[in-house]
Amino acid sequence: MKVCIGLSGGVDSSVAALLLKQQGYDVFALFMQNWHDTVGTLHGDCEWEEDRFVAEMVARKIGIPFYFVDLSDEYRKRVVDYMFDEYSKGRTPNPDVLCNREIKFDAFLRSAEKLGADMVATGHYCRKETVEGPDGKPIYRILAGSDDNKDQSYFLCQLTQEQLSKAMFPIGDIVKPEVRRLAHEADLPSADKKDSQGICFVGKVDLPVFLQQKLKSVEGDIDEAYDPSYESCDQYLQYVELGSREPASLTDEELLEYSRPIDFSSIKFETETYRSGKKHIKKTRYKENPLGKIIGRHEGAQFYTIGQRKGLNVGGHKDSIFVLSTDIENNIIYVGEGHGNKGLNRPCLRIAPEEIHWIRPDLAMAPGEARRYRVRIRYRQPLQDATLLMRGNGLFMVFDEPQRGITPGQFAVWYAPDDEMLGSGVI
Repeated sequence: MKVCIGLSGGVDSSVAALLLKQQGYDVFALFMQNWHDTVGTLHGDCEWEEDRFVAEMVARKIGIPFYFVDLSDEYRKRVVDYMFDEYSKGRTPNPDVLCNREIKFDAFLRSAEKLGADMVATGHYCRKETVEGPDGKPIYRILAGSDDNKDQSYFLCQLTQEQLSKAMFPIGDIVKPEVRRLAHEADLPSADKKDSQGICFVGKVDLPVFLQQKLKSVEGDIDEAYDPSYESCDQYLQYVELGSREPASLTDEELLEYSRPIDFSSIKFETETYRSGKKHIKKTRYKENPLGKIIGRHEGAQFYTIGQRKGLNVGGHKDSIFVLSTDIENNIIYVGEGHGNKGLNRPCLRIAPEEIHWIRPDLAMAPGEARRYRVRIRYRQPLQDATLLMRGNGLFMVFDEPQRGITPGQFAVWYAPDDEMLGSGVI
């Protein structure tokens, strides 16, 4: 069997290539370049060239052929343009998930097949198993990686059965320290290379600067919403009530209401004129509002995301300030003080029908069905217990404990008790 390893120059893909070679596969390496522009990036202009150089040295050391492919046009159209579009709507996308679905296991896979590959392997920390379906055809299962600290199954949550049929994950059952040890033992040039960070194939970025390539910077208000106000908020009181209800007893309308974030648009700020000083100079100020106050300015609501703490440049508070909500239409950011701020927590989320993706279509839920699964709403988040309810207006996840920072545009992923990832959807 001929296997193409996506060799990035990092230690994970390097060890994946080494193991495939040792296991007797006919292996070749393919390095892909997906990004040229350095606007907003926090690394040197030629980082990809260094990665390619290391990857080529690794291939030479292992003794496998090395090829190069430029997929930057595909990456811009199918990943980066999607990012810009989502941020412009006030949503927070996950480009790494899109990169795997649209590039690594689509455009890259096709390039590998043109070079004769039967399968494509990557350095992801996840596991793949094959079982026989009722019709005798194979069903591909994707499971969390053995290393709890490095499990990357979340990033593969949008793959299909067809894509998984061509995928291999050689290091999925190995922990990171062992990967490093194997790399040192084989004297691989990437053995001590640091793990990549930031946006897939772009790297670490100054997000506002990066997004300003297409999104205009427009100043707006930062409004602080006082925490005590939520106690009298009808929606928050409904959240409290939800904790005493059996999820399956909730109507479609109730679920839709519970899944909405708290609406801060009722916090309005009116101005008043007053005279100041001995000369009674006319000045304007905002009237006091028991629900909140304006505490600063920002450069564009689309540059901020729910739960964000850094980059607000607001002082004068005992605890950290977090973004609770963004109003793109009116260019307003609503913030609140404290990690436990009630405005950050929601008990339920909804995935629209068209956004539901089952990795295991044979296990898809039928309308009206309820199941217990473990859910993750962001990478590295500990799995959360939840009841999933399939209804006509979407898939609802009612959590046992309210979740902090549920963010539109991110992916919610659900797992079976045996660590199999079954499906995902855009929040």
